[in-house]
Amino acid sequence: MKALIIGATGSTGKYLVDQLLEDGDYTSVVTFVRKPTGKKHIKLTEHVVNFETINQYKDLIAGDVLFSCLGTTLKAAGSKENQWKIDFDIPAAFALNAMENNIKSFVLVSSYGASAKSSVFYSKMKGKLEDYIAGLNFEQYIIFRPGPLVREDTDRLGEKISIKVINALNAIGILRKLKPLHTEILAQKLVKAPKILPSGTTILELKEIFEF
Repeated sequence: MKALIIGATGSTGKYLVDQLLEDGDYTSVVTFVRKPTGKKHIKLTEHVVNFETINQYKDLIAGDVLFSCLGTTLKAAGSKENQWKIDFDIPAAFALNAMENNIKSFVLVSSYGASAKSSVFYSKMKGKLEDYIAGLNFEQYIIFRPGPLVREDTDRLGEKISIKVINALNAIGILRKLKPLHTEILAQKLVKAPKILPSGTTILELKEIFEF
């Protein structure tokens, strides 16, 4: 299989790239990045692109499965408008091009609580993205909805604090439905999902991700 990845330089994406390169079922791995990463591998092709003009790279968006791990925080984006561009507009544009180029499978890293009907901006944005991609009718569409993610060397202070609090509550049996998930483990689940899940749409909530 030929795998394509957006969000390849993020915490989950970096693990995903490494694991796809090591997996014999994936014959080639293509990443789309803003800046060169310097990463080299016989199976790896890295495209440095302008995410503001995705359609001009349409011919490059071709393969068997597209993984979307792209996402940012409101603080990093600077505004809800910018966050929407990164978390919704870019994955949506890649998904449309992928469908038009007959890519069969789309794997999306979404979020716990994602719903187009949510009153929470982030959850609503993720839910609308899920729905938009669903409307493209990929042969296989897999949605992962993890809760809090444990990232190596994160500089997100709020994330560090929340993970500690949730872990402490988990230890006494509270908030287990929000059990933190390490991005390396999430990447492992992403790699095997297109290989073993059926056609159609599959949504993996947090509990199901841990059991998968």
